[in-house]
Amino acid sequence: MTTALFLPSRLARPARLTLAAPLLALTACMSLAPPPEVPPLPVPATLDAPTPPDAPLLAVPTDPARAPFVVDERLRTVLGMALAGNRDLQLAVLAVERARAQYGIAQADRLPTLAATGAAARSRSADDLTAAGRGNTASQYSAGVGLAGYEIDFWGRVRNLNEAALQEFLRSQDNQRSARIGLVSDVMLTWLNLDADARRLLLARATLRARDKQLALTQASHALGASSGLTLAQAQTTVDSARADVGAFEAQVARGRNALALLAGSPVPANLLPASVAAALAAQGTGADIAAPPADTLATALPAIAPGLPSSVLLARPDVRAAEHALAAASAQIGVARAAFFPSISLTASVGTASTELSGLFAAGNGTWSFAPQIRLPLFDAGRNRANLRVAEVARESAVAQYDKAIQAAFREVRDALAERATLDGRLAAQQSLVAASQQVLTLSQARFRLGADSYLPVLDAERALYSAQQSLIALQLAEQANRVALYRALGGQWRGQAADEPPPAS
Repeated sequence: MTTALFLPSRLARPARLTLAAPLLALTACMSLAPPPEVPPLPVPATLDAPTPPDAPLLAVPTDPARAPFVVDERLRTVLGMALAGNRDLQLAVLAVERARAQYGIAQADRLPTLAATGAAARSRSADDLTAAGRGNTASQYSAGVGLAGYEIDFWGRVRNLNEAALQEFLRSQDNQRSARIGLVSDVMLTWLNLDADARRLLLARATLRARDKQLALTQASHALGASSGLTLAQAQTTVDSARADVGAFEAQVARGRNALALLAGSPVPANLLPASVAAALAAQGTGADIAAPPADTLATALPAIAPGLPSSVLLARPDVRAAEHALAAASAQIGVARAAFFPSISLTASVGTASTELSGLFAAGNGTWSFAPQIRLPLFDAGRNRANLRVAEVARESAVAQYDKAIQAAFREVRDALAERATLDGRLAAQQSLVAASQQVLTLSQARFRLGADSYLPVLDAERALYSAQQSLIALQLAEQANRVALYRALGGQWRGQAADEPPPAS
């Protein structure tokens, strides 16, 4: 450091280094950046942490836009957790804030930037450079206000840049709304899938217990010589198959809970999970015979889709609106590219005061001003401006195609959901009838086997048919609920809670 040069010469060199070392260290450690901070882990401290304690249910949902659609109070509470803690949604919100700040920058460019300046200078000339052979000292002080490089927006270049930034900000808002609707849909689907997996697990456990009992009876019968070894082996295969299904569904339930915790941003308490999950967890490892909750419990309400609903409702979807804002921004960029072909005028001006004495800085007659307009006319750029214009035009054509694609995709999603909705009621009724018939076939087959009228093979076939029909019924019940969520998402979160024959609420 230069500080050591002003120390007395009689000071020893080691002593000078000792005094200079703290200054060097202070300079080397100086930083205006904030210290790095590592956020705390948003997960339990251990991988095998216990289940979180019960959480209070939301008596009144905080989001009226989704409150009527979600019937289950626990699911509404989980949705509230996800909207507050999901990291993807937080990134979408931060993207909106970033676009808002960028729009503020573009908006500031439309107005001149004023800056106050102040300067002081003191100089001395050498003796040999003066006529009198004696150096002199001069001082100068100045203060002023001015603007530099302010563009007079004759051709709308700055105005179009501001419009493009505004449309980008609006697009980010719609993207955030789209992410919100997607998150709500994903949470509902994950919750419903978890419920279906828990029902499958309870069914597999009940089937395993029944087949274990049948295997014990077959083993006793075989020991007495009343059953063949083939019948015993066949009974053993049914038990092993059911045991494998139990293990597979237990793993699926665990994965479903992990997926729900990721969407919610934190582990979901057990009392906020579907009732089937609580039943499956209560029976795990105990061997208790716990039946699944009623399968007709609905987590969501059915959107009321009026006949002849116009396709224009799709224009309110956030992703369609985002594509529309992207199209508007691309159009504004064409205006920016076209303005490059015309002259641009910028202005630099200042007003202030100057004096050789600080006391006379603001005295009369010491005022100063400057005015320096500048015009820039493009003469030859080797086709750069024309190429930039073509880039902007192609970008707009791409935005038009993306807008059309967004509407077509939205139309297809709604039509697909409505097409599946038209067949679900009939499929559910048929599957319920199949389950009842399969149960009757199993009962009759078991009776004929006990009477010796048939072998054990018809009983095996009847058991497999009943188990498959019950699993398919759970899958169809899940598909019916998932279809409601698909309609909710395809309509951009719009729906009416009244019955189909009721008039829509006044807006």
